[in-house]
Amino acid sequence: MLVAFSKAIGKPCRQRRLIHCSSLLFNSSQPFNPKEVEREADDVDVCIVGAGPAGLSAAIRLKQLEKETGKEIRVVVLEKGGEVGSHTLSGAVIEPRALNELLPDWSNLPGHPLTRPATNSSMRFLTPKYSIPMPHPPQMSNKGNYIVSLSQFTSWLGTIAEEHGVEIYPGFAGSSLIYSEDGKSVRGVVTNDVGIDKQYQMKDSFEPGMMFRAKVTLLAEGAHGSLTKEAVKKFNLREGKDPQTYGIGVKEVWRVDEKQYRPGEVIHTMGYPLDYRTYGGGWVYHMDDGLVSLGIVIGLDYANPYLSPYRELQKMKHHPYFRQLLAGGERIAYGGRTINEGGLQSLPKLHFPGGALIGCSAGFVNVPKIKGTHNAMKSGMLAAENAFKAIESLPETESSEEETEYTGPPVDMSPYESAVKDSWVWKELNEIRNVRPSFNTSLGIWGGMAWSGLDTLILRGKVPWTFHNRISDAAHTKKASECKPPEYPPFEPPLSTDLLTALALTSTNHAENQFVHLRLPHSTLDNVEEARKARKDHVKTNVQEYAGLLGRACPAGVYEYVDQAEANPERVEDEGWDGKKLVINSQNCIHCKLCDIKVPTQDITWTVPEGGGGPKYSIT
Repeated sequence: MLVAFSKAIGKPCRQRRLIHCSSLLFNSSQPFNPKEVEREADDVDVCIVGAGPAGLSAAIRLKQLEKETGKEIRVVVLEKGGEVGSHTLSGAVIEPRALNELLPDWSNLPGHPLTRPATNSSMRFLTPKYSIPMPHPPQMSNKGNYIVSLSQFTSWLGTIAEEHGVEIYPGFAGSSLIYSEDGKSVRGVVTNDVGIDKQYQMKDSFEPGMMFRAKVTLLAEGAHGSLTKEAVKKFNLREGKDPQTYGIGVKEVWRVDEKQYRPGEVIHTMGYPLDYRTYGGGWVYHMDDGLVSLGIVIGLDYANPYLSPYRELQKMKHHPYFRQLLAGGERIAYGGRTINEGGLQSLPKLHFPGGALIGCSAGFVNVPKIKGTHNAMKSGMLAAENAFKAIESLPETESSEEETEYTGPPVDMSPYESAVKDSWVWKELNEIRNVRPSFNTSLGIWGGMAWSGLDTLILRGKVPWTFHNRISDAAHTKKASECKPPEYPPFEPPLSTDLLTALALTSTNHAENQFVHLRLPHSTLDNVEEARKARKDHVKTNVQEYAGLLGRACPAGVYEYVDQAEANPERVEDEGWDGKKLVINSQNCIHCKLCDIKVPTQDITWTVPEGGGGPKYSIT
């Protein structure tokens, strides 16, 4: 693997080390200890984690600056998906403002996917039987925007980055941060180890992850990324900030009957199928080639533990409007992903010693616009400009055929935060800062709708106060005893189907017998008794008080609370409570991160699986 990687880079890896890959060299009766492994190391100027719009925009901008100044800079992008774009999902309608700045002649570049301009936009309020027109806020205007597959857009952006000289490594997931000796700054990223079995022991196929030591590390993982969580906690980046809040988006792509196809049409909905206590809404985007993107976003501050985002989407399609739209059509894609909804007041500190948060790792989504790609791209560009300037100002090192590890003071990325605050991104988010939080005030849902109309149409954020997000999404969840299960109609294939039928359209796959990347406390078996206790406590609280919320909330069927029949007392996985145990079908995971955010006990941590695993989105 390491020799192949060196060849892929096109140059010898720096600082080659001996790596002991054989599991025979370790005590196979003990859990794997990543600290005992020596790793290959490669020194780069900037390491970007995540080949999404933000990460790729940062990489392209860095290489543009290299060309403008003549100062060489090495940029590496690590992407956990097997291909660039395979883990990217959104509606999506893109506002090209940032793209126009990054690549002014993008419309003349070959293969660009922005071929379907949005022609008209409207909003509708749905009741169980009717579709009622609503006023369309000016912020939701889509004049000059494009309906795209964000997966295809990201894939195209990746080819542009490579043409600029960026090194992109799909299938290499960033699993941990490298810290300076004093632990006060970030010095790069370690990719994930491959070949660890479910008992957290090395298999014969074991290959250690690689260290990418960097002067600047940019985290562009998307919403609720694992390294972002690590950095936020390590450097206390949320001090004085509101907790981040999220929504879960579940979507499908259909090929519709030509009589129902209206290219360029954009529709957003409120109301049905959600009740008046639940924040959310639907969309319908008429894409290219007779395709329609449709879906629903539900705020993860929903209270009812019986709610199922997937079933809400299927129920929505039973509305007469959707029945007519989809009659004679074919569903060809499905997927789900969490998005940031907290807004300006939930942005963490954007920089840390040696790096910064960009894109949805920070949370630049404009919720009233239902857009964030343009802000994510702009944040990446601003981070790139400040990283380049900071690296350019570092003292010159003696010339050498081999790059050596940077051991100077941590690169200061604080000017990046100032640049964001001086940009149109900050102005845009400040203007709508009170819209989404208004739904969690004493105004309630209806009051939030009224305030949102007033704020977006007239006030435009010019008030002396700011509504705040006081508690996490998990803390909004009520006990099952306080709620009633929603009524979901039976499935009507092909209009609506069971979850596993839809999941097959994601082509999700994870290597067999790998360590489960959805982790309860002590799941690495560092303390077996504590691992048992953690599992028992999880099952007890989540089954007894919340009716097994994750069994319905997860849009990929990963979690099941099942009978403990024929449990093996020696297996930690069979530990449970009152005849119930938790089954984690990690092979189903589409990397949406809902579980980590919404589980009431806040005891599940989403980590990266072996690189390349997960969904294989192509038109989402």
